[in-house]
Amino acid sequence: MNVNKIPKKWELIEDRLHAKCRIFEVRSQHFRHPKDGREGDFYVLNTSDWVNVLAITPAEEIVMVRQFRYGSRELSLETPGGVIEKGEDPVVAGLRELREETGFAGKSTRLLSECRPNSAILSNRCHFVLAENVKKVAEVDFDPNEEIETVLVPIAEISDRVRSGEISHSLALNALFNLFLEKGLSIA
Repeated sequence: MNVNKIPKKWELIEDRLHAKCRIFEVRSQHFRHPKDGREGDFYVLNTSDWVNVLAITPAEEIVMVRQFRYGSRELSLETPGGVIEKGEDPVVAGLRELREETGFAGKSTRLLSECRPNSAILSNRCHFVLAENVKKVAEVDFDPNEEIETVLVPIAEISDRVRSGEISHSLALNALFNLFLEKGLSIA
């Protein structure tokens, strides 16, 4: 039983562009509480939706990518993915990103789930696409600032790699968690 009051949805009073960046906009937004009148200024990053792909080979390996991430200044082992183009279906975007980043493709694909990457400051969603029986079918086609290593990780090793901190990208962790729920796999 919830003993606290249900929070109110604040009213957006003003929304203006603060900065336009290559892959997102920073919006300055002024909100007011509908009941007590409190007001505050907040910054929100408007960006396109993203997609992450859980690509599984016939040998029960997950196709992952290792790449340098500018925010953490570290190499990151994560699920392939990227930006969904305006009007693009998440499954189509996921298959496009998988092929571009790894050269893998599969025919058995579907939308598994989605999440809000960080609803405190981001306006977008991340969609998780499941692609099974994937195989290497093409050469990679990286974006200009990408340098990616494809890594095949047996599903049986995922939990250990998460516990060791080798897999720490929050969206990859969320994707893998949803995969484990879907397949009825133990996370332990």
